Amino acid sequence: MTRPRDAKRRGDPAAAGFRLEDSPFFLMNLTVGAYGFAMERALRAVGTDIPRWRVLMLAHERGPISVGDIAELGVLKLSTATKVIQRLRDEGLVTLRRRADDGRVSWVEATRTGRSVVTVIRRAASEIYRSAFRGITATDIAALNATLTTVQQNLRTLV
Repeated sequence: MTRPRDAKRRGDPAAAGFRLEDSPFFLMNLTVGAYGFAMERALRAVGTDIPRWRVLMLAHERGPISVGDIAELGVLKLSTATKVIQRLRDEGLVTLRRRADDGRVSWVEATRTGRSVVTVIRRAASEIYRSAFRGITATDIAALNATLTTVQQNLRTLV
């Protein structure tokens, strides 16, 4: 088993013993890719897709939320987020309105129908979550979340 100190050193692309399999970023990329494929399949079965799921979840949990915040938190281009939001509005799943004190900002919020769709989507996503974290403790998940949050914050200082 690789010791923690060795794991950190071997994960550095400049290290002499670097291997892709030791890179947290390589492993995260593989994990996100596998998750994306599984979610695409699960969401397709309930009549939606990943961008719509991201927007609906954010509008439901954080609404009213700005279009810009949806794009940032949903990891979507602003133009893509805008198109998805407009389609969801046309389907009656979200409302879209200008912010009263700043007309440049639009607020998005899930409608009652949108919230019912979120319930269906959450069930599909739950199956993926439970499969992915089978055999992993709550403590391990909390530690993973804390570590990923720290890595994300560290990376944000670079941009």
